Amino acid sequence: MDDDWTQHGKVRARESDGVVEVVVDGLTTQAKYYKPLIYEFFRKAWRGSRPTWGEFAVDIVMEYVGDPPWIDLDNLAKAILDAIKGYAFHDDAQVARLLVERRAGERERIAVTVRKLSDVNLLGAPYQR
Repeated sequence: MDDDWTQHGKVRARESDGVVEVVVDGLTTQAKYYKPLIYEFFRKAWRGSRPTWGEFAVDIVMEYVGDPPWIDLDNLAKAILDAIKGYAFHDDAQVARLLVERRAGERERIAVTVRKLSDVNLLGAPYQR
């Protein structure tokens, strides 16, 4: 696949070498906001490959500016996994490794990376942005 981003509203995504990256610009304290936003992106704009079976690793990073937003990361993860189900993988039960992180950044956004678990070094490989 090529490295060009597909964008629709505040959501953009790309797929390269079996890795799907999704970025949502901006933050809100309501985790439920993200499910329909991301789902609509995939439904209307995404032209990536079809979902596959197997186990996946998903990294979700919420970057904020200033004070950290008051949001439950577990609720954020559930909303995002529900939104990408059927596009990045068939069912969120395929997620065998899930990392959800909140950290200061240069802009407010949520970045999601989905890859096959077999492509992840589980023995302490450095986290890559």
